[in-house]
Amino acid sequence: MDDLRILNAADSALVVEFGTKIDRGTSDRVLALAETLRSAGLPGVTGIVATFRSLCVNYDSLVTTGRELEGSIASLLRRAGPVSRARRRWHIPVCYDAGFAPDIEEVASSTGLRPADVVELHAATTYHVYMIGFVPGYPYMGDLPEKLHLPRRKDPRTRVPAGSVAIATSMTAVYPYESPGGWHLIGTTPVRFFDPDSAGGALLGPGDAVKFEPVTAEKFSDIRLAVERHGFVPDNEEIAA
Repeated sequence: MDDLRILNAADSALVVEFGTKIDRGTSDRVLALAETLRSAGLPGVTGIVATFRSLCVNYDSLVTTGRELEGSIASLLRRAGPVSRARRRWHIPVCYDAGFAPDIEEVASSTGLRPADVVELHAATTYHVYMIGFVPGYPYMGDLPEKLHLPRRKDPRTRVPAGSVAIATSMTAVYPYESPGGWHLIGTTPVRFFDPDSAGGALLGPGDAVKFEPVTAEKFSDIRLAVERHGFVPDNEEIAA
């Protein structure tokens, strides 16, 4: 574990860094430690947040110290096994029609593809949820097909509609509610990605898998109506850890 570092973050958090690469192997290491820490129930730990290549561990400085917690984490790292928690593969309906995808023509032009090729490539990939961030419920998902890699927009929008499916660099994401954003919008899903009234809030969790499934505008409207009536849950199944 020569690439691993434990760093202080302010006066009540530690960050465990797993090297510099962003890939699924690193993500598995982050998630394995998160699972081990949650199971250990260390005194004073108040929150655990997984990111692309690191884990932030928040603690109550009246209960424990950074040095004590660092020692406990180092000990747990030596016996952290593979992720065992149940992961889920989600099938997310998306309408890629032009009226639901304001940037799809520009993305096609920039990548030398047809809009239909953009849809086919994006929907053919099963994505890995690396982390939830930016705003509650916002999933950073990889790995986008290389032919669709583009930098972020030069002119970020101040208002991106809820449900917008977006791409930038090697990632794809879904905006859970209206917010600013600088990614390219290539579709829209009627699925609610964050519900403050639900038990977990966010629909997805780090380590989950996502497959986007193209739907017509008519089907989109039917699903959105079911979502508004709290009668729709995207198809999903448990997958091996």
